[in-house]
Amino acid sequence: MSIPMAESTSINQSSSAPEHEPPPAQSAAPIQEPPIAQQPVQGERQIAVDTDSSYSEDDLSTYTASLTSSVLNYPTENGRRYHAFRPGTYLFPNDEPEQDRMDLQHEMYLRACDGKLHLAPLAATKGKRFLDLGTGTGIWCVEMGDCYPDAEIIGNDFSPVQPTMVPKNVKFEVDDVESQWAHQKKFDYIHSRFMAGSIADWPKLVERCYENLNPGGIIELQDGDFVTYSEDGTTKGTWLEKWNVDFANAAKQGGRTVQPGPQLEEWVRAAGFEDVHHEKIRLPLGMWPKDKKLKEVGAFNLVQLKEGLEGFSLALFTRVLGWSPEEVQVLLTKVRKDLSDSHVHAQNDMHIVWGRKPLST
Repeated sequence: MSIPMAESTSINQSSSAPEHEPPPAQSAAPIQEPPIAQQPVQGERQIAVDTDSSYSEDDLSTYTASLTSSVLNYPTENGRRYHAFRPGTYLFPNDEPEQDRMDLQHEMYLRACDGKLHLAPLAATKGKRFLDLGTGTGIWCVEMGDCYPDAEIIGNDFSPVQPTMVPKNVKFEVDDVESQWAHQKKFDYIHSRFMAGSIADWPKLVERCYENLNPGGIIELQDGDFVTYSEDGTTKGTWLEKWNVDFANAAKQGGRTVQPGPQLEEWVRAAGFEDVHHEKIRLPLGMWPKDKKLKEVGAFNLVQLKEGLEGFSLALFTRVLGWSPEEVQVLLTKVRKDLSDSHVHAQNDMHIVWGRKPLST
């Protein structure tokens, strides 16, 4: 999952951070009055706080046939490596630290969803085609390939960082999901996960999924909101809240939303899907819940966010908000301190929406 920046976005804004105070947000609301996006999404109850296959060299990923030196000539900036395909469009890195974070996020998701790779019902899969949008490291495709050996599974992404030794029914492509799709055959199941901040036009993408599904095919969108909140007010006035406001503001300037989850169901229904389901899962940040499962989910979520903060922030804050790399690092040090404070009960939401294309269209 990565933050794109619209080509027309200006990056010539300037900002300087006081030595002991946070850098001023660019058009962001004061920290005492966070924007509506910062307000909690109330759940049914508050989280209790704990005060104490086989492989084949002959069938490697399809993207290897079209790789060029330009695709692999990754640029580096402020010590991080970024994708080379349509450079500058997406502002998250693709280097090994980011890949490790993605795999941690995958494990967090599995624990939150009781080990399930998907929630949509997949019946007979023999001869079926699955597509994973923005596949990242490809770990979801690889595990799905093991679980569904009789289905063809394709994952696409801007960066060809996926492994080449994969189950024989798994393939990867370098592609931009918001460009025209070139697939000759339609799919039976289209999946995306953790694409918050990556898509300029969500309704159009969902419509494109509809067009590229066979009748009766299923779409499943699994997306977590970057914006964190607390049900007990413990994130109010923190550096974590400050980072959230600036992060969301910068993404908005780039034409992206970091909180698409609440609208996923609306977009899926508007595209024409039926039998639509929507499940919201709260993801703690830290081991503060009493519940054993939530404590484990929170531990993984905390680690992946702390390790991802630099990658999420560097290009976005320096290019869009005009901060210096040093100013970004000062802020992130304070954010990590807040995340490590067991008295700060931060969490974010993950929305899982799936629906079926009508049999007669």
